[in-house]
Amino acid sequence: MNPPPANPSTRLARRVLDALIGAGVREVVLAPGSRSAPLAFACWDATQADRLRLHTRIDERTAGFLALGMAKVGPPAAVMCTSGSAVANLHPAVLEAAHAGVSLVIVTADRPASVRGTGASQTTDQVRIFGEAADFFDIATEDDFDAAQEALASLSRGRPLHLNIQFTPPLVPDLPWERRFEPTVEPAAATPAPQAHPIAAGPRTVVVAGDDAGPRARTLAEAAGWPLLAEPSSGSRNGDHAIGTYRLLLTGELGARIERVVVAGHPTLSRPVTALLERSDVEVVSIAARGVWARRPFPVDLEVEALRFTGERDESWVQQWRDADADVSRRLDATVAAEPELTPHEVAAAVSRGVPAWGLLVVGASSPIRDLDLMSRPGPVGQHRKVIANRGLAGIDGTISTAIGAALARPQGSRNLALMGDVTFLHDANALIAGPREELPDLTIVVVNDDGGSIFTMLEQGAERYATSFDTLFGTPHDVDIASLCAATRTPHWRVESLPELEQALASPNGGVEVVEVRVRRDNRRALDERIRALTANPLRADPS
Repeated sequence: MNPPPANPSTRLARRVLDALIGAGVREVVLAPGSRSAPLAFACWDATQADRLRLHTRIDERTAGFLALGMAKVGPPAAVMCTSGSAVANLHPAVLEAAHAGVSLVIVTADRPASVRGTGASQTTDQVRIFGEAADFFDIATEDDFDAAQEALASLSRGRPLHLNIQFTPPLVPDLPWERRFEPTVEPAAATPAPQAHPIAAGPRTVVVAGDDAGPRARTLAEAAGWPLLAEPSSGSRNGDHAIGTYRLLLTGELGARIERVVVAGHPTLSRPVTALLERSDVEVVSIAARGVWARRPFPVDLEVEALRFTGERDESWVQQWRDADADVSRRLDATVAAEPELTPHEVAAAVSRGVPAWGLLVVGASSPIRDLDLMSRPGPVGQHRKVIANRGLAGIDGTISTAIGAALARPQGSRNLALMGDVTFLHDANALIAGPREELPDLTIVVVNDDGGSIFTMLEQGAERYATSFDTLFGTPHDVDIASLCAATRTPHWRVESLPELEQALASPNGGVEVVEVRVRRDNRRALDERIRALTANPLRADPS
């Protein structure tokens, strides 16, 4: 006599897990809850069968960014949670995934549709709660799940997918999961490579490589003999066409002579780049970027899927940029080194030097990624040094979680580092909470602690006329003892205040997740930034031809 079938919620949860695994998901992050119990038990069974790796976190926002970090460096990952406000806490990670074009699966438990709008406990309207940021399927039965199969087959296309599962009691399994098959989703047909649009040598051209531009920006610049202005997380900041101090050079004579820009990826870091792209005398050619919004925030003369260079390359234009870059780099290093105390710029440079071949660096928003952009020198091609950042919305949310997730999903890497400010660190301090059963990577988190938001000192609101209100409105000093915070989560902590101490800490990792806190000043940041920007007030004179 055949045993009775498992209860409906158990069957539905197992069906969801089978489909996720069949679609290539191997990492699942779970934030526990009661209504999501069927998913939790299905994840446990799949883990015991070595079909996926399960990570449990107590905070949904942390869980979302942990899964996001995994998906940024590996196959699509999933995050699961219970109903109610738990779902809303996933919203920042979903928005970042949507704007950055990251394949993230969000599986949320819900109560039956019949109790929506009734004030039932932990029940809110979860239908399309993420709006247009994610494809959505509301699933009450196994038959409803059939409609989600095609979306699961297309996960690698870089769009979040939200599966909202209605579960009815009983919520715990009554029978073991006997079938351990890999059914399910037929992979989507490979997307054919786009036809490359030809582009000739033409006017004086630079290639701007924003976040996630990839190697194609570098190869185009090299083929054409054009300067490459690449952000740290572009994936193309290497080779001898990459210009390290481009942000400063854009404000000088060379920047004024640019006639055409090819844009790849998602540029977000610097006002000089924004100003360049908005110039009426500059032609802009855009290579389509990933993300929920395809339209660029600046005028575009030509939008293409891919480019190929035609004609003869001319090294004279890029050589002028190399010469200027070498000159400004020397003066920049001298300016920073002349400061009597350790600066955030030196920290960024030291961290950049500390990333070996096959290493990973995750960078927080605000000042650290801009300091890295200015101070890191482009390296040789082929070292596979991966730099990632949450630049889809450029927020400080979930940076520690993203770094831990990325490090977990990149086991073949040689070293994992993260660089962030103190406010960014505190914003995601919950990420340091992980139970004794949880797997953690080797990750060194460098926190540049200037006791507040130093980026605002360099913006309009940091002017002297606003000094009286600045700390209350923008600087927000917190006076947090980061060492004690780390001790509460048993996270190893070093505090350093000089470059040799920092270099020693970077050279001597303890293993596991550890924090290196670097104490720097904030009150001199605006003046130092003004001295750095003044380096191109009298730029290296270029050949006017």
